[in-house]
Amino acid sequence: MSVCFSSLYNSLPGRARTQTQAGLKLAQPTQNAPTKQKLNADTPFAGAATTPRRRLVHVSSVPRSSPPAPPRATPPLATMLQSKSFVKKTKQGRIQKVVREHYLRDDIYCGFVPCSACDTAAERKLDAAAAAILVVDTNVVLHQIDLLENPAIEDVVLLSVVLDEVKNKNLAVFNRIKALCTNKARRFYVFANEQHRDTYVKDMVGESSNDRNDRAIRVAARWYQSHLGGSVKVLLITNDRDNKRKAIEEGLNAETVESYVRSLAQPGLLDLVVVSTSGDVTMEDVEDHRPSKKKVIYSEHKPMSEITSGLRCGIYHQGKLRVNRYNPFEAYVGSESIGDEIVIRGRSNMNRAFDGDIVAVELLPQDQWHESKSFIADDDEEEEEDVHLVPNSADDAPRNTSSTQSTVGSSAPSVSSRPLGRVVGIIKRNWNSYCGSLQPMPMPAGSGGVAHALFVSKDRRIPKIRIQTRQLENLLNKRIVVAVDSWDVLSRYPSGHYVRTIGDIGDKETETEVVLIENDINTRPFSTQVLACLPPLPWTLSPDDLANPNRQDLRHVRVFSVDPPGCRDIDDALHCTLLPNGNFEVGVHIADVTNFVHPGTPLDEEAAQRGTSVYLVGQRIDMLPKPLTEDVCSLRADVERLAFSVIWEMTPDADIISTRYTKSVIKSCAAMSYVEAQARMDDSRLVDPLTVDLRNLNSLAKIMRQRRCERGALTLASAEVKFEIDSETHDPLDIGIYQIREANQMIEEFMLAANISVAEKILKHFPLCSLLRRHPSPTKEMLEPLLRTASSVGLNLDVSSSKALAESLDNAKRDDPYFNKLIRILATRCMTQAVYFCSGDLTFSEYYHYGLAASLYTHFTSPIRRYADVVVHRLLAAALEIAKLPPIFQDGPQLTGIADNLNYRHRNAQMASRASVELHTLIYFRTRPTDTEARIVKIKANGFIVFVPKFGIEGPIYLTPKGDKGGDWVVDEVHQRVTKPGTNISYAVLQTVRIHMEVVEPQPHRPKLQLTLI
Repeated sequence: MSVCFSSLYNSLPGRARTQTQAGLKLAQPTQNAPTKQKLNADTPFAGAATTPRRRLVHVSSVPRSSPPAPPRATPPLATMLQSKSFVKKTKQGRIQKVVREHYLRDDIYCGFVPCSACDTAAERKLDAAAAAILVVDTNVVLHQIDLLENPAIEDVVLLSVVLDEVKNKNLAVFNRIKALCTNKARRFYVFANEQHRDTYVKDMVGESSNDRNDRAIRVAARWYQSHLGGSVKVLLITNDRDNKRKAIEEGLNAETVESYVRSLAQPGLLDLVVVSTSGDVTMEDVEDHRPSKKKVIYSEHKPMSEITSGLRCGIYHQGKLRVNRYNPFEAYVGSESIGDEIVIRGRSNMNRAFDGDIVAVELLPQDQWHESKSFIADDDEEEEEDVHLVPNSADDAPRNTSSTQSTVGSSAPSVSSRPLGRVVGIIKRNWNSYCGSLQPMPMPAGSGGVAHALFVSKDRRIPKIRIQTRQLENLLNKRIVVAVDSWDVLSRYPSGHYVRTIGDIGDKETETEVVLIENDINTRPFSTQVLACLPPLPWTLSPDDLANPNRQDLRHVRVFSVDPPGCRDIDDALHCTLLPNGNFEVGVHIADVTNFVHPGTPLDEEAAQRGTSVYLVGQRIDMLPKPLTEDVCSLRADVERLAFSVIWEMTPDADIISTRYTKSVIKSCAAMSYVEAQARMDDSRLVDPLTVDLRNLNSLAKIMRQRRCERGALTLASAEVKFEIDSETHDPLDIGIYQIREANQMIEEFMLAANISVAEKILKHFPLCSLLRRHPSPTKEMLEPLLRTASSVGLNLDVSSSKALAESLDNAKRDDPYFNKLIRILATRCMTQAVYFCSGDLTFSEYYHYGLAASLYTHFTSPIRRYADVVVHRLLAAALEIAKLPPIFQDGPQLTGIADNLNYRHRNAQMASRASVELHTLIYFRTRPTDTEARIVKIKANGFIVFVPKFGIEGPIYLTPKGDKGGDWVVDEVHQRVTKPGTNISYAVLQTVRIHMEVVEPQPHRPKLQLTLI
């Protein structure tokens, strides 16, 4: 392998060091020439030698992509030793000059296969049959990474000066180019030009760092040209006009990206070329030149100097922009400076900001803080509101910043209590690649030319993107990936470029891949480095495991598991033993994943990055390799497994007498499904020990659940959908709401208890670095939709605390048997999601879990599928003094970063799961038009939103033709009713209506589920 990026900062192996020292005849150890190897903080492409007495770094080794050649004559020391100096600001604010000595060498390989000047034993990557060796500059890597990833681009030299600059400017792109360099199937070679005597360049007086780096790239290209002696063409690829001119003047071959790609005679590749907006070398302008398009549509973004000053003075406010998932013309910016969320309405006020951008916002004058009339979205810019799963939290639900008319017949807008603003600048972009399809359009006259098309993302929060393509006919009915390049003030849409085709629109595999890409789910196979961390298979319990004094042998205990049907990654098992004193010993046994996943290993790093397993309909994307998830760690029946156990002594009234924690060895006697466990408990004829254990656990769980609810824990409701899947086609055969049984609630209760017990233990020992989970209390504004709906049906809900809300929900009863569950579903969507956090980042009062009414909570019970639990297992082991706490727990910012990534991954996994259910719902109804009952859950000016209990989905019902903003219908906000004046026709919230469900294609190859009133 040409370069080992997993150990970029490591020194060479001993043999290479010996060759280097012998070949260069290093001086005896002195203050200026030590021989001890140490990493060099300056560059990821060399090891280093250093001395403790002076701030000097001698570069004496190079990356594995450039191993040393045989010994040569020793050049003068002065030519091999250079010094670098720079100034830096210390933490105390002082300016300090740093001098570093830079040791050069002349034995770094070029990487070209037929090169005779380099050691024939060296690993090569640049092909002898290559038409040209490409040397690319920094901007080509930063902006053309999609092109570089295409297999048509090979034999590329990546200079260390380029990679250093890329890493500093865009870590995501650096990781992608790193993957190319480490891929044995690709011919990308890293050359350490900054360590080579003939390619290192000194800084010149008055020269900018950018100009110095451009010069270094030209020098390296010239060295390659001279070194290879014309045996192959060396081509510098740059879109910088000045750099290209200087290269040609210096006798180098240089081309722009576009001209080189054109020379390959593969027209499709040109779609991947990013349009330059720098004013250097430009491609054909893709903007529409009609006069109406040349007017200024958006305001210029303020320069960063003005933004910084404005933030300091309180004129501007900084925050992350989040676009409403159900209304792409409304966004929100959480601002710490004003302690509130700023609402941004309309594309103009969003001012070219994308969802996830860090933006600077200016508040609008308060007399402009008007609420607007609420409609079901139907704009010529966007499709109308889609049918979707019922939200499980406020994060999934449509936002309610816009209210409808508050008085019958009134058209005057009301003043909002929430600030409205507009984006004045982008502090940090969040542009990504997006999945979607091209807007249907007629084929242009002729063929093979450049066509301008609009890309429509599957994610409604993303605006349409203008691209140019030479393969329009092949893309029109495909799901494709597009990346954003720029967004000019003169353009209604951002400009981007085609990246790749996923597959046919509507194809299940294609649409599933879209779901995974949209939610940033890692589906790559586990690498050989990760798989090398697994224990030898088949794994069996070793004598060392049993002899470990920190591990208790519980194989004699009657342990069992209860999980969803077909579960193979069994995280948890339980036991319940009656003690002689009449109490119960209850144990929760969790797979001891950390026995196999060690800190800092490739396996651990991969699990930390993935964060969680992802569950789609009929598919699971694992956080850990299958040998661990389904075999070695899974607590399957009748096999000996390692566990981490929480064991309580409980009275028959479920009072906890004592708690202990231990690593253990268990042998489960049964792996039951929820249905099987429930059937055992319900069958009075069964009195076997296992069934008795289940009944005892269930009795304890009911008492524990009742106490939790009395403390204020919320019993919310969701509409979780389940499918019956065809074993051959994998298409859905049936759909329905997942039934929650007592067995489900029993297992949930003991998992909650174990999590709370572990949270208390780890926080006691590690008050500043424990990973916990909190559920923020909902704000009054978040609860407003629930209160408004309840009030309209004569229900008074007390939301002053979780306990008050829980009691109100218990008392919310009507003759309608479904009424209470519907109210609980509406309450669920008002809650924010629970999040992971580091205990040192918040005060104790902020640790509170609102939904559980628990002062402390964490996740311990699912380490096979959640990395948070792996972290907590390590904390618990350290608290019990059976393992050392990994060093990462001393790094507060890194712990916070882990928590942030876990929240991001957990959120994305949930969204992917929901999207997979929505996809299979669409597939199911393609051939099954259905009439069914629905409940109105939200009134709009031109219709209402209904919830379909049988299928767990909700969607719009239009009362007026699409495009008609309300017509004759009038909304009574107080009573949540929409009425047609002069008639007795009206519809009220929570009313039952009959609807027809059918998949339609309003546009070719764009199937969607449509709901209509019967």
